[in-house]
Amino acid sequence: MRVIFADTGYWVASLNPRDQFNAKAREVSRALGRFRILTTEMILDELLAALSKTSLRPSAVKGVDAILSNPNVEVVPQTSLQFRAAFESYRTVADKEWSLTDCSSFVLMRERGVSEALAHDHHFEQAGFVALLR
Repeated sequence: MRVIFADTGYWVASLNPRDQFNAKAREVSRALGRFRILTTEMILDELLAALSKTSLRPSAVKGVDAILSNPNVEVVPQTSLQFRAAFESYRTVADKEWSLTDCSSFVLMRERGVSEALAHDHHFEQAGFVALLR
């Protein structure tokens, strides 16, 4: 089955109906048909931070609970080895504005052979991946 990486922006758009990419995230998800989602604990950390305002917090908690319990979603845990690989990538791309979480995502996607991301972030395209929400 097709595996697609899900970035923070996708989860934010999916959980926040007022997000500017909400309709696009729903549309792309429907158009893809059946697929498995790959994401990380670092992504979920960014998601919870992005939706930490009091009014959005209940949706964030419910959303992360749903993501963690969804058998069609693999959430890769943050490990020391993953952090070090991401940090090494971060160190070597001084000409890019990629976050450590971006670098971690790109390392994982390369390791797993995943080329598509549910993302709007142009950093995915800079790294050679397909950002499906663009």
